[in-house]
Amino acid sequence: MRSRTRRLAGGAALTRLCCLIAVLAAVGLLPWLSGRDPALAVLRARSAEQDPTEEALESVRRDLGLDAGPLSLLGGWASDLLHGDLGTSWVSGTEVLPSVVSGLQVSLALMGASLGVAVLLACALIAPVLVRGRASAGAWAAMLAAVPEFLLATVALLLFGVWLGWLPTSGWVGPLNMVLPAVALGVPAGGLLGRLVADALPAVLDERWVELWRGAGVSRARIAGAALRRALPPLVPQFGMAAVGLTGGAVAVETVFAVPGIGRTALGAAKSQDLPLLQGSVLGLLALGLVTGALAAFARRRLLGPALRDASLALPPARPVRAHPAVPAALFAVLALTIGWGLLRDPYAVNTTARLAAPSWTHPLGTDGLGRDVLARLGHGAATTVGTAAAVCLLSLLVALALGFLPRIAEGAADIANALPPVIVGILVAAAVGPGTGGAALAVALISWPALSAHAAALVQEVRASAFLTAQRAIGASPFWILTRHVLPSVAAPVARHALLRLPGIALALASLGFLGLGAQPPAPEWGLLLDESRAYVERAPWAALAPAVALALLAGLAVSGAALTRGRRTRRDTPAPVTKEAPVGV
Repeated sequence: MRSRTRRLAGGAALTRLCCLIAVLAAVGLLPWLSGRDPALAVLRARSAEQDPTEEALESVRRDLGLDAGPLSLLGGWASDLLHGDLGTSWVSGTEVLPSVVSGLQVSLALMGASLGVAVLLACALIAPVLVRGRASAGAWAAMLAAVPEFLLATVALLLFGVWLGWLPTSGWVGPLNMVLPAVALGVPAGGLLGRLVADALPAVLDERWVELWRGAGVSRARIAGAALRRALPPLVPQFGMAAVGLTGGAVAVETVFAVPGIGRTALGAAKSQDLPLLQGSVLGLLALGLVTGALAAFARRRLLGPALRDASLALPPARPVRAHPAVPAALFAVLALTIGWGLLRDPYAVNTTARLAAPSWTHPLGTDGLGRDVLARLGHGAATTVGTAAAVCLLSLLVALALGFLPRIAEGAADIANALPPVIVGILVAAAVGPGTGGAALAVALISWPALSAHAAALVQEVRASAFLTAQRAIGASPFWILTRHVLPSVAAPVARHALLRLPGIALALASLGFLGLGAQPPAPEWGLLLDESRAYVERAPWAALAPAVALALLAGLAVSGAALTRGRRTRRDTPAPVTKEAPVGV
């Protein structure tokens, strides 16, 4: 077992190294992938007033060494990196390392505050499950996870910063500056993490040891702690990935509040093609992702204890969480009626005399800044938004289930992919294939599978180490029988629910790329573009922003509550193990 563990660790380390080299090489080739002259971008970033004459551009090329070609630049950067030198910014002329360290410090502080908000919200969602011993379909948690971070940031800024004046609206001076960004980032993350834990707890609380402990007079608090410890191991990697996402994926929130974090630094460097600063920022994000992944893996091994090594785990029996049919039916009816009504209207008709009109019978959801009907744009944008997000979600699920059985490849590649913000990947993909819906979908697909893959790999590892499968092998069950009748059914259902929970998040990632000009292009009636176009006048016409935000929340609730109706019955693998093997690991 130890030799197998060493082989897995060695394979994951090799995969990490290969992926790290590939990402850094792609970043280094960005100016040549985009087909744009990097000298022109640097010249404009240095001095917007200077005319881009051939002499000026040639001077920039000589100064930066662009004439030597991309391979020479990459080789020089790698050589300096071995000596601890990240180079000098092409735009400001300052050292890159202090800028990267400063951005990481800000982002780590914001990550800690956001994770605190997320954990508090997750605890509020988990508490009713521990009290009642059963979970709902999780529609409310899914809706919280679907709240657009940049919209929540804008609303919080207006309400608590501008109208009430309680908190600062921008900058990074003291602890008060962290409050609003932390809430904007922590609420969606808390909804996601709370839903995942609440989905796993009912099966644990249904085990025999809980009944025995209650009969023996063990306190409710101790039983709750033991149940959490038993349910958390497969989900610990998700907490690590959520922490990394709160750091590198906070570009939009950092932009709204003018927070000088590492994500905003990387975005600014990419826009100005400041290659050394971009490479340093990406390297910092990747290092953070690798360290966080290692800490999550260590925590998971500590929670599982020797049972994983000795193949003596007893898995909780599957306990379907069913929603009342009225919940998904009502959500579907509202969405279908709204989209169908919008499809009957013209989404491109401009009426400047009706700009920012309030909801009325003529315009049920009001109009946007150009006088276009919001209901029409919402209805016509559903196919692009929901269809693209669903396709990316399905692809990510299939990749995750496949890689869950290949831990050597999945673990290392997932750590690298999870550390990359969608914005950076979107920039690289757009440089290669051009901006558009297809490029944005490819960019999000490249980074949306790690969380699902980590979940699948953790479940596969625990199922394979279960005492029940050891007994199946002992009686001569074939590997194919074990795979198809026990392992796959035990893994596919929870990972599929996890994928459905991430569907609105994928739609939001596509929206953020559209906002930066890397996804769907105006005047397309895409939900992300509706959100981004309405951000500038959300104070005057909040209905234009609320319409797509509420639609995304309803989509999340429909996805999760609908999945709860279709969960199957227990498989034979779910037969409870003996009582002596059911107790929580390490308790």
